[in-house]
Amino acid sequence: MKVDVILGLQWGDEGKGKVVDVLTPDYEMVARFQGGPNAGHTLEFEGKKFVLRSIPSGIFQEGKLNLIGNGVVIDPALFQLEVEGLEEAGHPLQERLCISKKAHLILPTHRLLDAALEKAKGDAKIGTTGRGIGPTYTDKISRQGLRVGDLFHDFETKYRNAVLRHKEILDRSDLGYDLTALEKQWFKGVEKLKEFRIVDSEHLVQRYLREERKVLAEGAQGTMLDVDFGSYPFVTSSTTTCAGACTGLGVAPNQIGEVFGIFKAYCTRVGSGPFPTELLDEDGQRMRDQGNEYGSVTGRPRRCGWVDLVALRYAIRLNGVTKLVMMKSDVLDTFKRVKACVSYRVDGKVTDELPFNLETNLEPIYVELPGWKTDLTEMRSADELPDEFNHFLAFIEKELGVPIAIVSVGPDRSQTIIRT
Repeated sequence: MKVDVILGLQWGDEGKGKVVDVLTPDYEMVARFQGGPNAGHTLEFEGKKFVLRSIPSGIFQEGKLNLIGNGVVIDPALFQLEVEGLEEAGHPLQERLCISKKAHLILPTHRLLDAALEKAKGDAKIGTTGRGIGPTYTDKISRQGLRVGDLFHDFETKYRNAVLRHKEILDRSDLGYDLTALEKQWFKGVEKLKEFRIVDSEHLVQRYLREERKVLAEGAQGTMLDVDFGSYPFVTSSTTTCAGACTGLGVAPNQIGEVFGIFKAYCTRVGSGPFPTELLDEDGQRMRDQGNEYGSVTGRPRRCGWVDLVALRYAIRLNGVTKLVMMKSDVLDTFKRVKACVSYRVDGKVTDELPFNLETNLEPIYVELPGWKTDLTEMRSADELPDEFNHFLAFIEKELGVPIAIVSVGPDRSQTIIRT
């Protein structure tokens, strides 16, 4: 048995949570493999809306085990809020959720460091969410991090040593802070965290595979935010590509099966950084309004633009994508014409490859296609889709060389069309 992977191909916010929820009935475990509470996955069903930050998106399906893997970083305070919100909504978590001993902990001082470092950058800031993700991964890589398993092994000493080290940096900054208040909530979250099953996650995943039990690996953010292959330095701090599923769960490359790559029918980005197809006109604002393009965790407005097939080809090759999932198709329902970027003109030369520096003299080259001017939101079968929309799908499939297996025509789990 192999692990199937679902991940984003753009700058995050592609709608991975909804697709994980839709696919979960076919799996016995959903395992989140990287990222932290800076990534919000939004799910809607039965007239209700939920935003998940650290908990995998398979949590709403009965009888499925959800794993927070070793590649994830966890803030106990935010974890407690997330758990309590789901439990109050009537969703039992104790039997559905377990946490890797090797997942790293976001300390209160990590959040303060994040704020101080971003403030110090001034106009050069990269637009982090301020949730301590970067400093936590920094400590992990520099071998100074604290893991969930450390909660049971001389944790007080390890915690105080880490805080003292962080305060040396904070006290040199001009950031005013109240650590006592942050710590109070954080330690309450630690007690909530301990109520769940803490596991040797790599052994658990491998046991599921040996027993022929299907596992779905869930990624956060998107390929263009990958720390190695994204639009550096305007990226996240983890490996968002398929390779991150191997390191973030403890599976070998030859244990990867299907790779579902998710993208929007257009493109969005939050925060700073290059965005070749960004629209600063009324079309971009219409996408933002019709797509409700505001961060599910931060509330920040997302930058919007036409779909970028150059970046998608790049992401597909990096991840070994076998099936595509197109989200938010309905957002373009009212457009008379739609566009897709098929290549770039960089310093006067045309290329279909992503350049090292996206902030160079780069001009997107578009193909314009007729819009479908039809409400897709009530459609539930591929047979109902209008010809113009099918032409748009066929064009993208030909350009990218991978079939579009699933099309989303609205935020609810029922607004999903399986094509293959």
